[in-house]
Amino acid sequence: MFSQRLSQVSLTGTTGISYFSILTDQGVLIRITPDGSIIDWGTEQMSYSGNYYAPKLQPFMGRVEYWGKEADSAYQGKVKSIGTCSITYFSHYEKNVQAGKLRTVGSLMMDYYDNFENVAYRGKLRFLGTLMLQYYPSLEDELVRGRLKAVGDVPVKYYSSVEDMYLKGKIKSIGSTVLEYYYALDRAEYRGMLKSPYSRPNIAGVTYILQ
Repeated sequence: MFSQRLSQVSLTGTTGISYFSILTDQGVLIRITPDGSIIDWGTEQMSYSGNYYAPKLQPFMGRVEYWGKEADSAYQGKVKSIGTCSITYFSHYEKNVQAGKLRTVGSLMMDYYDNFENVAYRGKLRFLGTLMLQYYPSLEDELVRGRLKAVGDVPVKYYSSVEDMYLKGKIKSIGSTVLEYYYALDRAEYRGMLKSPYSRPNIAGVTYILQ
């Protein structure tokens, strides 16, 4: 039996997480923010010219329902279901850090870092199902604090503020996959750019989209 699962993590080069994508039983990707809001849903379209996917998802043509006025005030008007995938949220009487945020996407349950947690990741997703998400705390280098540290047992590492000026803050490695960039000794127009084919590495069943 198919159950929803984390399919993608989108990471920007120097600022952090853009979104997590959850794959439903109908093959629909639901993109959510690190603090538990839905931002888009649909399917990816691959370019005919190579391993390139359009940033914007193709619209899902199936049924989409929304919570109405009968719903809790914290999630009135929010998406209730996408195709066969039902979606629930934490109610207004839950902890402030949770109220109105995604609670379940299909069978996938979510939890968040509480108000007493480190300020760098307070309110962010802690669990997607059984998969734990970790972030760098506020005492870390300013270029990494609050950024994704690990997805389950897959660590994410970054270049520090004392590295090559074209590399500092960029993603150094995801798990055992080391990313390569053009740096100071390369042609000026390439410096700091990610070398292919590492823009979408698949690690432990999750695709990391690097921007």
